[in-house]
Amino acid sequence: MVLNPKHYSALRYGGHHFVANVQENWGAKVYFNTLVPTHEGMIKYGVISHKSLVTDLLDWDTMYVAGRLHKPVLMLHLAPEEEELRNALKINLYAALHTALLMLPDTFSEEQLYLILAGLSYSGDFRMQVGEDQNKVRNIVRAQTQEFQTLYTPILKDLSEYALVDRFKGMGEQDTSPPARLHHLSMLPKKLQLFLIKEWNKDGRSRDMEDVLRAAAHDPDVGDVIVKGIQDIVKTSSITQSVKGILTAGGIKSIRYSWAKIKKMWKSLRR
Repeated sequence: MVLNPKHYSALRYGGHHFVANVQENWGAKVYFNTLVPTHEGMIKYGVISHKSLVTDLLDWDTMYVAGRLHKPVLMLHLAPEEEELRNALKINLYAALHTALLMLPDTFSEEQLYLILAGLSYSGDFRMQVGEDQNKVRNIVRAQTQEFQTLYTPILKDLSEYALVDRFKGMGEQDTSPPARLHHLSMLPKKLQLFLIKEWNKDGRSRDMEDVLRAAAHDPDVGDVIVKGIQDIVKTSSITQSVKGILTAGGIKSIRYSWAKIKKMWKSLRR
């Protein structure tokens, strides 16, 4: 705030402790500054603490940052000693693939796989109904298919016992037997597993994690429950973070940013 006061809204007048409190305790624990002019045009940037970032990557606490990192990104700097963060980034990608496979049938196209991976963080996001390009996920995948392949091919090789993707044919197949599904379910992030427990215990019983995962593995419709769980996580974080964004961006910037989003959505609907 000392170096770049114009990046911040009127919240900066509350001081750095106040702004840090807003970042850590409101929304998805990310503080965004929008419509920041640079020599390459306008940018939007977000700040998150190391602790909150690692937690979201491992547990999908909000999926706000973890979901963005299911897609190819340009890593500007990651220090060699950041072993904890490196591992969390890797685990997040594995979790995304385990989740996607639970949502896919026994045979699928390579594009279907990447569409699901890219779309996890948008599932349940109210902004996809108002203010976003309706073709956003498909556009992301088709513009970066090679980058998705680079990102997920090593992980698919590690999971070759459960799924295979032929890049030349653009098709994939997987084992959808209960033991295979149990393996994927056991590798899901904590927040998603807790949602499964809540869903399976709606009948008033108190099944533990092991019992729920075994029962879910034998349910051919478990993918639908997974989708519901992701929507539950994303919906909450997207709403609270959007409300927070109005404060962190300020009134004028919020209107300009939202209007640009609506125009983009309108263009996509007219295509």
